[in-house]
Amino acid sequence: MPHIEIPIPPHFNPTRVNEIWKVRYQELADGAEKWAIKYDIKPSYHDKFKICLVAIDVQNTFCIPGFELYVAGRSGTGAVDDNRRLCDFIYRNIDLITQICPTMDTHQAMQIFHSIYLVNDKGEHPPPFTIISEEDVKKGIWKFNPVLSYNFQLSEEYGQRHLMHYTGQLKKSGKYDLTIWPYHAMLGGIGHALVSSVEEAVFFHCIARYSQPDFHVKGDRPFTEHYSVLGPEVLKGPDGEMIALKSDSFFKKLLDFDAIIIAGQAKSHCVAWTIADLLEDVFLQDRKLVEKIYLLEDCTSPVVVPGFIDYTEKADEAFKRFEDAGMHIVRSEDPVESWPGVRL
Repeated sequence: MPHIEIPIPPHFNPTRVNEIWKVRYQELADGAEKWAIKYDIKPSYHDKFKICLVAIDVQNTFCIPGFELYVAGRSGTGAVDDNRRLCDFIYRNIDLITQICPTMDTHQAMQIFHSIYLVNDKGEHPPPFTIISEEDVKKGIWKFNPVLSYNFQLSEEYGQRHLMHYTGQLKKSGKYDLTIWPYHAMLGGIGHALVSSVEEAVFFHCIARYSQPDFHVKGDRPFTEHYSVLGPEVLKGPDGEMIALKSDSFFKKLLDFDAIIIAGQAKSHCVAWTIADLLEDVFLQDRKLVEKIYLLEDCTSPVVVPGFIDYTEKADEAFKRFEDAGMHIVRSEDPVESWPGVRL
């Protein structure tokens, strides 16, 4: 039986996806309950085919023009267009999505990928978008900032050894070199919050379907980058000590669903690395499980900073690799019931 598409609720204004506003939760909740009654939307525990939507880092810092790491893509309107389609997808399929799991990139100033962490011989910090290679650290071009030793309760010697170890581990594992990013997704700041239109969609889904969203914080460890929600770029420090942990519980939770849909920002970084980690973990358990993963390609964009970096091709190569491994590349306007393997 084909799925009867539910219309978009009147509160959603697609022309305001690039804006920030106060979400009026009580009004939205009242509207969601009435919407559920009007369209006979059942609580999520009735779902026989359980679908999880993983919304990766759909935060102001990445998605609102003028914010620190706005993911513009080559079009210049990448994340805004993505979120317009993502909200539309959530509302049209509100009765099919069992749970939404937003991830939240979460940082403070003193972290390895922010300027304050490093200095050169003149005491200058690297500007945003500087790429720090293992060779740069060996040559002494960039060093651990010794002034941070007190805050981290460690020695200057350890800080420098860790920086050498860290950049070496990135190179060894074939990951991106250490990138100095603008201060972004700062805990307690407005950039950390979900995009208002997406926050409304997630909250509306929660009330209409009696399905609590499952938020996952990542990126708050000072000594490693953390693109993937499933695990950091580097797990151990120079002496074998743990500097961050993998999210094994979240991986196990995802596998309990019949379908896992992934969208968000940025396609070249947090989205790509999350999918790569998911693929690796799935292959260790059961290769057939990869077929339950669906990538909403028109709801994600790569990092492009004109004159500095353009990760479009690398992002496309990653998605081609995921597709070749058995994942499904889908688009938000395609009926979910038409996706391969979906049995509503």
